[in-house]
Amino acid sequence: MRMPRALVMMVAVALSGCYVVPVRSPDGTVLYDYYPLPPAGAPMPVPPGAAPAAGPAGAMPAVLSARLYPVNEMAAQTGVVTGAVTNLMTGKGRFTVNYQGDVLVGEATRVSNEDRRGVASAFGSKGTYMSCEYQMTTPYQGTGECTFSNGAAYKLHLGGN
Repeated sequence: MRMPRALVMMVAVALSGCYVVPVRSPDGTVLYDYYPLPPAGAPMPVPPGAAPAAGPAGAMPAVLSARLYPVNEMAAQTGVVTGAVTNLMTGKGRFTVNYQGDVLVGEATRVSNEDRRGVASAFGSKGTYMSCEYQMTTPYQGTGECTFSNGAAYKLHLGGN
């Protein structure tokens, strides 16, 4: 009995096995790659043939601008810092910020559904990292505070374009 060509191809693809191995630096920390986000307000690109990720009630991800305003002397040396957050409408998000020539990439996670509080963390290829606490007033706007590994502190404003 001869198998149809399409069935043979599907079996070959199913058995081909593919996996992702995280890249680590010599000290064991995970290295994050830069994934550029579209400009604020633009829809997230979806790979051909893939369904866009939707949150509760079919809510689509929203790209929000992130503006960080200095609140101490160390931060004043760099001035306003900009980035973007993609709110996946699931309590999670992707966070990207350009800081002193390094692109920091990380995630944002809601820690309390009632008051929409969350935390965000990001890491850059040059070893710079940041941590933020924020509160969303709507799914498209929020405020918070961020600190960087060099001691710089900022007020965070999300969305509101």
